Amino acid sequence: MAFEPPRRLVRALGETAPDGDDWLAKLPEVAERAVARRELAVERVQVPGGRSSLVVLVRTAEGVPAVLKLAPRRARPESERAALAHWGGRGAVQLRDVGAGAVGAGAGAGAAEGTDEGVLLLERLHPDVSVRSLPEAKALLEAAGTLRRLWVEPPASHPFETVAERTGRQAEAMRAGAAADAEIAPLVDAALAARAELLAEPPERRLLHGTFRQSKVLAGDRMPWLAVGPDPVVGESAFDLARLVRDRVEDLIAQPSGASTTRRRIKRLAESLEVDQERLRGWTLFRAVESGVRARRVGREQDAELLLEFAGWL
Repeated sequence: MAFEPPRRLVRALGETAPDGDDWLAKLPEVAERAVARRELAVERVQVPGGRSSLVVLVRTAEGVPAVLKLAPRRARPESERAALAHWGGRGAVQLRDVGAGAVGAGAGAGAAEGTDEGVLLLERLHPDVSVRSLPEAKALLEAAGTLRRLWVEPPASHPFETVAERTGRQAEAMRAGAAADAEIAPLVDAALAARAELLAEPPERRLLHGTFRQSKVLAGDRMPWLAVGPDPVVGESAFDLARLVRDRVEDLIAQPSGASTTRRRIKRLAESLEVDQERLRGWTLFRAVESGVRARRVGREQDAELLLEFAGWL
Protein backbone atom coordinates (compact mmCIF):
# COMPACT_ATOMS: atom_id res chain seq x y z
CA MET A 1 0.00 0.00 0.00
CA ALA A 2 1.04 3.64 -0.33
CA PHE A 3 2.27 5.05 2.99
CA GLU A 4 1.03 8.61 2.63
CA PRO A 5 1.95 10.65 5.74
CA PRO A 6 -1.05 12.45 7.27
CA ARG A 7 -1.22 16.22 6.79
CA ARG A 8 -0.87 16.77 10.52
CA LEU A 9 2.50 15.00 10.52
CA VAL A 10 3.73 16.81 7.41
CA ARG A 11 2.78 20.18 8.88
CA ALA A 12 4.29 19.51 12.32
CA LEU A 13 7.57 18.11 11.01
CA GLY A 14 7.80 20.95 8.52
CA GLU A 15 7.88 23.40 11.44
CA THR A 16 10.92 21.76 13.01
CA ALA A 17 12.81 20.07 10.16
CA PRO A 18 16.43 21.17 9.78
CA ASP A 19 17.66 22.27 6.36
CA GLY A 20 18.20 19.33 4.06
CA ASP A 21 16.12 16.90 6.10
CA ASP A 22 14.67 14.20 3.82
CA TRP A 23 12.99 11.90 6.35
CA LEU A 24 9.49 12.50 4.98
CA ALA A 25 10.66 11.88 1.42
CA LYS A 26 12.18 8.54 2.43
CA LEU A 27 9.30 7.54 4.70
CA PRO A 28 7.31 5.42 2.19
CA GLU A 29 10.42 3.34 1.39
CA VAL A 30 11.33 2.93 5.07
CA ALA A 31 7.76 1.90 5.92
CA GLU A 32 7.61 -0.69 3.14
CA ARG A 33 10.94 -2.18 4.24
CA ALA A 34 9.85 -2.32 7.88
CA VAL A 35 6.61 -4.08 6.97
CA ALA A 36 8.36 -6.61 4.75
CA ARG A 37 11.07 -7.44 7.31
CA ARG A 38 8.49 -8.17 9.99
CA GLU A 39 6.06 -9.95 7.63
CA LEU A 40 3.25 -7.62 8.64
CA ALA A 41 -0.17 -7.22 7.06
CA VAL A 42 -1.09 -3.54 6.82
CA GLU A 43 -4.60 -2.42 7.75
CA ARG A 44 -4.34 1.37 7.54
CA VAL A 45 -2.38 4.46 8.41
CA GLN A 46 -3.71 6.09 11.58
CA VAL A 47 -5.25 9.51 10.76
CA PRO A 48 -4.88 12.24 11.93
CA GLY A 49 -2.08 10.47 13.80
CA GLY A 50 0.67 12.14 15.79
CA ARG A 51 2.87 15.17 15.20
CA SER A 52 6.22 13.38 15.23
CA SER A 53 5.69 9.89 13.78
CA LEU A 54 3.79 7.78 11.28
CA VAL A 55 1.51 5.24 12.97
CA VAL A 56 0.36 2.23 10.97
CA LEU A 57 -2.16 -0.35 12.18
CA VAL A 58 -0.89 -3.82 11.24
CA ARG A 59 -1.20 -7.51 12.01
CA THR A 60 1.72 -9.83 12.65
CA ALA A 61 2.32 -13.02 10.68
CA GLU A 62 0.39 -14.79 13.47
CA GLY A 63 -2.58 -12.45 13.00
CA VAL A 64 -1.99 -10.48 16.22
CA PRO A 65 -3.04 -6.80 16.01
CA ALA A 66 -0.10 -4.42 16.46
CA VAL A 67 1.08 -0.90 15.67
CA LEU A 68 4.09 0.00 13.55
CA LYS A 69 5.51 3.39 14.50
CA LEU A 70 8.13 5.24 12.44
CA ALA A 71 9.79 8.42 13.68
CA PRO A 72 12.74 10.59 12.62
CA ARG A 73 15.90 10.59 14.72
CA ARG A 74 15.18 14.07 16.12
CA ALA A 75 12.03 12.62 17.78
CA ARG A 76 14.34 10.33 19.82
CA PRO A 77 12.59 7.02 18.98
CA GLU A 78 15.41 4.92 20.44
CA SER A 79 15.00 6.74 23.74
CA GLU A 80 11.30 5.86 23.57
CA ARG A 81 12.23 2.23 22.92
CA ALA A 82 14.50 2.16 25.97
CA ALA A 83 11.82 3.67 28.23
CA LEU A 84 9.11 1.28 27.03
CA ALA A 85 11.45 -1.65 27.59
CA HIS A 86 12.20 -0.45 31.12
CA TRP A 87 8.52 -0.02 31.98
CA GLY A 88 7.77 -3.46 30.53
CA GLY A 89 4.10 -2.71 29.96
CA ARG A 90 3.48 -1.31 33.45
CA GLY A 91 1.36 1.74 32.74
CA ALA A 92 2.56 2.01 29.14
CA VAL A 93 2.14 0.28 25.79
CA GLN A 94 4.32 -2.80 25.34
CA LEU A 95 7.07 -3.27 22.79
CA ARG A 96 6.54 -6.12 20.32
CA ASP A 97 10.02 -5.87 18.75
CA VAL A 98 11.88 -9.13 19.35
CA GLY A 99 15.28 -8.66 20.96
CA ALA A 100 15.06 -4.86 21.16
CA GLY A 101 14.34 -4.48 24.87
CA ALA A 102 17.78 -3.78 26.27
CA VAL A 103 17.73 -0.60 28.30
CA GLY A 104 20.77 1.60 28.08
CA ALA A 105 21.87 0.31 24.69
CA GLY A 106 21.88 3.84 23.35
CA ALA A 107 20.92 5.19 19.94
CA GLY A 108 22.05 2.06 18.15
CA ALA A 109 19.53 -0.20 19.89
CA GLY A 110 17.13 0.02 16.96
CA ALA A 111 19.58 -1.78 14.72
CA ALA A 112 19.42 -4.96 16.81
CA GLU A 113 17.80 -8.06 15.36
CA GLY A 114 17.52 -6.52 11.90
CA THR A 115 15.24 -3.65 12.93
CA ASP A 116 15.48 -0.20 11.40
CA GLU A 117 16.45 2.83 13.45
CA GLY A 118 13.34 4.78 14.38
CA VAL A 119 10.97 1.84 13.81
CA LEU A 120 8.99 0.41 16.73
CA LEU A 121 6.50 -2.45 16.73
CA LEU A 122 4.02 -1.96 19.55
CA GLU A 123 1.05 -3.53 21.27
CA ARG A 124 -2.21 -2.46 19.62
CA LEU A 125 -4.39 -0.30 21.86
CA HIS A 126 -7.63 1.42 20.84
CA PRO A 127 -6.17 4.38 18.92
CA ASP A 128 -9.43 6.31 18.66
CA VAL A 129 -10.30 6.12 22.38
CA SER A 130 -8.22 8.33 24.67
CA VAL A 131 -8.79 9.58 28.19
CA ARG A 132 -9.94 12.86 26.61
CA SER A 133 -13.20 11.10 25.72
CA LEU A 134 -14.12 11.05 29.43
CA PRO A 135 -15.65 13.92 31.40
CA GLU A 136 -12.89 16.29 32.55
CA ALA A 137 -12.76 15.30 36.22
CA LYS A 138 -12.72 11.57 35.39
CA ALA A 139 -10.16 12.11 32.63
CA LEU A 140 -7.76 13.86 35.00
CA LEU A 141 -8.18 11.10 37.60
CA GLU A 142 -7.48 8.29 35.12
CA ALA A 143 -4.58 10.14 33.49
CA ALA A 144 -2.96 10.87 36.84
CA GLY A 145 -3.30 7.24 37.91
CA THR A 146 -1.60 6.11 34.71
CA LEU A 147 1.21 8.62 35.16
CA ARG A 148 1.93 7.46 38.70
CA ARG A 149 2.75 3.95 37.43
CA LEU A 150 5.42 5.34 35.10
CA TRP A 151 7.41 7.16 37.79
CA VAL A 152 10.06 4.56 38.54
CA GLU A 153 13.78 4.59 39.18
CA PRO A 154 15.69 4.90 35.90
CA PRO A 155 18.28 2.25 35.04
CA ALA A 156 21.69 2.84 36.58
CA SER A 157 23.17 3.42 33.14
CA HIS A 158 20.60 4.99 30.85
CA PRO A 159 20.40 6.92 27.55
CA PHE A 160 17.84 9.50 28.70
CA GLU A 161 18.13 13.28 28.86
CA THR A 162 17.76 14.91 32.26
CA VAL A 163 15.24 17.63 32.99
CA ALA A 164 18.14 20.04 33.47
CA GLU A 165 19.55 19.21 30.03
CA ARG A 166 16.25 19.42 28.18
CA THR A 167 15.08 22.61 29.81
CA GLY A 168 18.54 24.10 29.33
CA ARG A 169 18.16 23.79 25.56
CA GLN A 170 14.64 25.16 25.79
CA ALA A 171 15.78 28.09 27.93
CA GLU A 172 18.20 29.23 25.21
CA ALA A 173 15.38 29.33 22.66
CA MET A 174 13.15 31.16 25.15
CA ARG A 175 15.79 33.86 25.71
CA ALA A 176 16.11 34.33 21.97
CA GLY A 177 12.33 34.65 21.67
CA ALA A 178 12.18 37.22 24.47
CA ALA A 179 14.99 39.24 22.87
CA ALA A 180 12.95 39.46 19.66
CA ASP A 181 9.62 40.21 21.37
CA ALA A 182 9.58 42.53 24.37
CA GLU A 183 5.91 41.72 25.03
CA ILE A 184 6.72 38.22 26.25
CA ALA A 185 9.97 39.09 28.04
CA PRO A 186 8.41 39.38 31.56
CA LEU A 187 6.82 35.92 31.29
CA VAL A 188 10.04 34.41 29.97
CA ASP A 189 12.01 36.00 32.83
CA ALA A 190 9.54 34.57 35.36
CA ALA A 191 9.70 31.12 33.77
CA LEU A 192 13.49 31.08 33.69
CA ALA A 193 13.68 32.23 37.30
CA ALA A 194 11.30 29.43 38.30
CA ARG A 195 13.46 26.90 36.43
CA ALA A 196 16.64 28.04 38.18
CA GLU A 197 15.02 27.76 41.59
CA LEU A 198 13.50 24.34 40.85
CA LEU A 199 16.78 22.87 39.57
CA ALA A 200 18.71 24.09 42.60
CA GLU A 201 17.29 21.37 44.86
CA PRO A 202 15.49 18.61 42.90
CA PRO A 203 13.68 16.33 45.37
CA GLU A 204 13.93 13.09 43.38
CA ARG A 205 15.16 11.39 40.23
CA ARG A 206 12.57 9.38 38.33
CA LEU A 207 12.04 8.14 34.79
CA LEU A 208 9.35 10.42 33.38
CA HIS A 209 7.09 10.20 30.33
CA GLY A 210 8.24 13.65 29.24
CA THR A 211 5.29 14.74 27.12
CA PHE A 212 2.33 13.40 29.10
CA ARG A 213 -1.21 14.63 28.45
CA GLN A 214 -4.70 13.17 28.20
CA SER A 215 -4.41 12.35 24.50
CA LYS A 216 -1.33 10.21 25.31
CA VAL A 217 -3.46 7.77 27.35
CA LEU A 218 -5.34 5.23 25.22
CA ALA A 219 -7.82 2.50 26.07
CA GLY A 220 -6.36 -1.01 26.11
CA ASP A 221 -7.39 -4.61 26.59
CA ARG A 222 -4.61 -5.65 28.96
CA MET A 223 -5.34 -2.64 31.19
CA PRO A 224 -8.11 -0.03 30.92
CA TRP A 225 -5.68 2.83 30.14
CA LEU A 226 -2.07 2.83 28.94
CA ALA A 227 0.34 5.63 28.06
CA VAL A 228 1.82 5.99 24.58
CA GLY A 229 4.31 8.26 22.84
CA PRO A 230 6.81 9.10 25.59
CA ASP A 231 9.72 11.46 25.05
CA PRO A 232 11.40 10.17 28.22
CA VAL A 233 13.44 12.31 30.56
CA VAL A 234 14.91 11.79 34.03
CA GLY A 235 14.00 14.22 36.80
CA GLU A 236 11.33 15.11 39.34
CA SER A 237 7.70 14.05 39.08
CA ALA A 238 6.36 17.63 39.12
CA PHE A 239 7.95 18.26 35.72
CA ASP A 240 5.89 15.43 34.18
CA LEU A 241 2.67 16.41 35.90
CA ALA A 242 3.00 20.04 34.77
CA ARG A 243 1.92 19.29 31.19
CA LEU A 244 -1.27 17.64 32.45
CA VAL A 245 -2.25 20.79 34.35
CA ARG A 246 -2.91 22.70 31.16
CA ASP A 247 -4.81 19.97 29.32
CA ARG A 248 -7.83 21.33 27.45
CA VAL A 249 -6.28 24.79 27.74
CA GLU A 250 -8.72 26.19 25.18
CA ASP A 251 -11.60 25.26 27.50
CA LEU A 252 -9.85 26.83 30.49
CA ILE A 253 -9.27 30.09 28.61
CA ALA A 254 -12.93 30.19 27.55
CA GLN A 255 -14.15 29.97 31.16
CA PRO A 256 -14.67 33.16 33.17
CA SER A 257 -13.27 31.21 36.13
CA GLY A 258 -10.35 29.75 34.17
CA ALA A 259 -7.65 31.14 36.46
CA SER A 260 -9.25 29.84 39.64
CA THR A 261 -10.03 26.51 37.98
CA THR A 262 -6.34 26.19 37.08
CA ARG A 263 -5.25 26.88 40.65
CA ARG A 264 -7.69 24.26 41.95
CA ARG A 265 -6.42 21.79 39.37
CA ILE A 266 -2.83 22.30 40.51
CA LYS A 267 -3.85 21.76 44.12
CA ARG A 268 -5.90 18.65 43.35
CA LEU A 269 -3.26 17.03 41.15
CA ALA A 270 -0.44 17.84 43.57
CA GLU A 271 -2.33 16.35 46.49
CA SER A 272 -3.49 13.23 44.63
CA LEU A 273 0.04 12.39 43.43
CA GLU A 274 1.91 13.65 46.50
CA VAL A 275 3.80 16.32 44.58
CA ASP A 276 4.79 19.67 46.09
CA GLN A 277 2.20 22.20 44.97
CA GLU A 278 4.62 25.11 44.47
CA ARG A 279 7.02 22.97 42.48
CA LEU A 280 4.15 21.86 40.26
CA ARG A 281 3.09 25.48 39.76
CA GLY A 282 6.66 26.46 38.86
CA TRP A 283 7.12 23.73 36.27
CA THR A 284 3.65 24.42 34.86
CA LEU A 285 4.69 28.04 34.36
CA PHE A 286 7.97 27.10 32.68
CA ARG A 287 6.44 24.52 30.36
CA ALA A 288 3.52 26.75 29.35
CA VAL A 289 5.81 29.68 28.53
CA GLU A 290 8.25 27.43 26.66
CA SER A 291 5.42 25.98 24.57
CA GLY A 292 3.95 29.43 23.95
CA VAL A 293 7.28 30.89 22.79
CA ARG A 294 7.87 27.88 20.54
CA ALA A 295 4.38 28.15 19.04
CA ARG A 296 4.96 31.83 18.27
CA ARG A 297 8.34 31.07 16.71
CA VAL A 298 6.80 28.65 14.16
CA GLY A 299 3.80 30.86 13.39
CA ARG A 300 1.07 29.15 15.45
CA GLU A 301 -0.09 32.46 16.85
CA GLN A 302 -3.45 31.29 18.21
CA ASP A 303 -1.80 28.50 20.20
CA ALA A 304 0.83 30.95 21.44
CA GLU A 305 -1.79 33.39 22.72
CA LEU A 306 -3.68 30.66 24.59
CA LEU A 307 -0.55 29.30 26.23
CA LEU A 308 0.86 32.66 27.23
CA GLU A 309 -2.45 33.82 28.64
CA PHE A 310 -2.63 30.59 30.65
CA ALA A 311 0.93 31.15 31.88
CA GLY A 312 -0.04 34.63 33.04
CA TRP A 313 -2.44 33.06 35.56
CA LEU A 314 0.39 31.26 37.29
